[in-house]
Amino acid sequence: MTKFKILLIGTSLSFIPLTVNAQCVATQDCATLGYTETTCNGGKGVKCPFGNKWACLGANEEEVREKLCQELGFTLTCTGTGYAGGVGTSCNGKYASCSCASGYEWKNGNCQPTDGAHGDLYYCDGKVVGVKTSGMNFYVAMEDLGSMNWSKADRLCGNYRFCNKRKGVLPPQNTLITIYRNKSSLNSLLSANGGTKLTEGWYWSSTADNFSGGVAVMVNLSNGYSFNWSDSYGDNLYVRPVLTSY
Repeated sequence: MTKFKILLIGTSLSFIPLTVNAQCVATQDCATLGYTETTCNGGKGVKCPFGNKWACLGANEEEVREKLCQELGFTLTCTGTGYAGGVGTSCNGKYASCSCASGYEWKNGNCQPTDGAHGDLYYCDGKVVGVKTSGMNFYVAMEDLGSMNWSKADRLCGNYRFCNKRKGVLPPQNTLITIYRNKSSLNSLLSANGGTKLTEGWYWSSTADNFSGGVAVMVNLSNGYSFNWSDSYGDNLYVRPVLTSY
């Protein structure tokens, strides 16, 4: 009998044709025609027209499929914290963009927490810029601004941007004492989110001690002590802004 070839087309993606060549012989045996597998991984293959055997997608063809999907921009799995799923049609199980869960937004190619307060963390552009512990009504900046005199400390804290229009302040005495009492938990949060721990030393506060002529109070975060003296404004102490209105 004259021999000829039958072209079988099978693919899960309309733009990636996969071919399986089978020689027409005087038999309808699937194995003879090249269909030898019981199942194919993820159903990626062509089913024998005369039975239940499959010709599966080869490893090289799978690599081609993956490369084409990536070149078309389908690179995202759209899974994980903050993701609700893929947007539109998938390509090889991946998407070009994702939908985000409540409290998250699609920004810079991924689902990021929306700007603002999220429990003990305060976000801006997907990055943690402030932390607090349970019961605190303010957020602490991720790092000290350095060591400086009181005037510079007050100015820099007042211009410190936590996010967009949200600016910080130089913490009052009571706020610094609260920070001291929660220092261990705050340091853990700071370290876990890319910040630096609070310094064991004297910090400037915004509180004026009227009994000593309005001199600003300083608080030592190594022991919680407060102190002031009349010529202290020129001293260089540590400074860390806080966000009290959010």
